[in-house]
Amino acid sequence: MKRLAIILGVVALIGLGGFFLFKQYAYYLPGLIANIRDPIAPNQPVDWSRGPAAAPEGERPPNIVVIVADDLGFNDISLHSGVGGGAVRTPNIDALALEGVSIDSAYAANATCSPSRAAMMSGRYPTRFGFEFTSAPVAFSRYLSHSDPNALRQPIFHEERVRDVPPLETLGMPASEITIAEVLRDRGYHTMHIGKWHLGESPDLRPEAQGFDESLGFMAGAGMFLPANDPNVVNAELPFDPIDRFLWANLPYAVQWNGGRRFRPEGYVTDYFADQAVAAIEANRNRPFFLYLAFNAPHTPLQATREDYEALSAIENHTERVYGAMILALDRGVGRVMQALREQGLDENTLVIFTSDNGAAWYVGLPDLNRPFRGWKATFFEGGVRAPFFARWPGHLPAGQRIAGPATHMDIFATAAAAGGAPVTHRIDGVNLLPFMRGEAGGAPHDVLFWRSGPYRVVRAGDWKLQVSERPDRVWLFNLRDDPTERRDLSAREPQRVAALRALIEAHNADMAPPLWPALLEGPVRIDVPLNAPWTEEQEYIYWSN
Repeated sequence: MKRLAIILGVVALIGLGGFFLFKQYAYYLPGLIANIRDPIAPNQPVDWSRGPAAAPEGERPPNIVVIVADDLGFNDISLHSGVGGGAVRTPNIDALALEGVSIDSAYAANATCSPSRAAMMSGRYPTRFGFEFTSAPVAFSRYLSHSDPNALRQPIFHEERVRDVPPLETLGMPASEITIAEVLRDRGYHTMHIGKWHLGESPDLRPEAQGFDESLGFMAGAGMFLPANDPNVVNAELPFDPIDRFLWANLPYAVQWNGGRRFRPEGYVTDYFADQAVAAIEANRNRPFFLYLAFNAPHTPLQATREDYEALSAIENHTERVYGAMILALDRGVGRVMQALREQGLDENTLVIFTSDNGAAWYVGLPDLNRPFRGWKATFFEGGVRAPFFARWPGHLPAGQRIAGPATHMDIFATAAAAGGAPVTHRIDGVNLLPFMRGEAGGAPHDVLFWRSGPYRVVRAGDWKLQVSERPDRVWLFNLRDDPTERRDLSAREPQRVAALRALIEAHNADMAPPLWPALLEGPVRIDVPLNAPWTEEQEYIYWSN
């Protein structure tokens, strides 16, 4: 009997230990389950559909290339200053501005990935069709809610809302939305997507169902750039960041071709996407094409090639050096695309637009990525939503021109449609920027712009910007003409203006749709310091709903 009790006790201890071990490492489960359900195949060749052997006679519509970086900070390109105090040069990205038009006040439609991309594709406020939050697994949100018990401000997880969240693959831009790819395809364009999608994974939400003839990339919000143990990779893990831990545990090194089985790409993903863009351009040199090239750099996980890392020996901080090396690869990819257009004789008949989906992330742990602006990804301070916006089209847009703006991601739809001669017959919120870029239209493209994520809501009207937060319960009012970096809150001195701008927000919200799915997590994000900075009572913060 005593022996049985000992055995039962040992079994119980093993079971209890297994339970705690399972609980501690449960965040590995999404990736493990995905790999069981959909194993990753070896690399396979991609055969882009080829256009005619010879170009037709006469004029043809311009090709349109939209290049999007992922979490690129305003200060990450050397035109503005550059990573590592200018050690990281981005001559190819800079050239798009110097040889085309740059917009001084250009804005992401949201401060996180998915809604911004939905705005680019639809030309509409993503909240107009309920795309308010970035899609993420429930396990991810639940894991983040227990991430840092020592933080002064704790995240809030809404367990009661979990039952109202549809399956992850259905969280995306509704199939009823008309995309710029659909509009251009109807005009005779061959439409291609390369890179990150993050607008839904079910068959009716994927790129092939949303107007793209061909699609190569990944459907989720992030992916590995190389296997973590690849001999050519240099990794920078962020032990202070729970998002980073979840990504390293779950992200695959994999892509999909036209919705097929996942397979391993070839080499470093940023270079791979650039290689495939070059191949797609060559295959379509004799017909009008639209290419949406959505790099995932420099989004975490931070991984660089050893060659790019070694080229930045002047940067002492390892994380910053890896991050800077990722920017080098991104710039190289942009340069390869532009070189391919030149080699194929398409340079002067191609409109190229470059932007980022939002500002740099606080959880990277590097303090200067969005300088001189305050705020990060997941905040509506300028650092979270101010994005580079360059447009180059030789002979059609003046070289070296700068316009004040404000402009927004939603304008990509209207601008691309106008360039391609494609009619827009439904309601959109973006405007055609070509007349402004050519100097044919005066004034600002937008008098008023809005942002919303749950109870955190913002309006820019003229030079005035009001931010309204529920947690903490406060407002910020800035005059961006006099204070473009949002240092002087004027809300206490301007109560009437605060009231008028609040009324604009409420009127706008009344015209928007309810969210397609609820926000499970409210997380604190400090405005002026990155995640790895110590918490202090006086630090300003917002709670981001997602």
